[in-house]
Amino acid sequence: MRRITVRTSPVHGRGVFALADLPPGALLLEYKGARLSWREAQRAHARSAAEDGHTFFFGLDDGSVIDGARGGNSARWLNHSCAPNCEAEQDGERVFIRAIRPIGVGQELFIDYRLTVDGRRTAAIKQLYACRCLAKGCRGTMLSGRK
Repeated sequence: MRRITVRTSPVHGRGVFALADLPPGALLLEYKGARLSWREAQRAHARSAAEDGHTFFFGLDDGSVIDGARGGNSARWLNHSCAPNCEAEQDGERVFIRAIRPIGVGQELFIDYRLTVDGRRTAAIKQLYACRCLAKGCRGTMLSGRK
């Protein structure tokens, strides 16, 4: 039985939604895609027609990335929330998405992107990475909590 599906999200574009009640701790899916260096990922993004600030890159601890746009799966459609119901766990070169609280049928699955940028967080950067989650306590950005 399928536990998740991808459909239009009220938060942004597409999203991943529960088709069954999902308990805390449930392993839901793996974030899949081509593994690239950050340099390769930046070149690929520069050549793409993706909207500013929107990629399917998942940064790994070793400095490489998984590009969900190339060979990826449903995990690439996970949207950001400042009050996520899932978290990403890295195990070597693999990333798994796990529920961190109960998720009911029909609810959207979210992770906290905790993005980082080099340099100052200018108004333009903050706008580029503005959060749309509307969660109570929303920090207004998909960037990490660092000021």
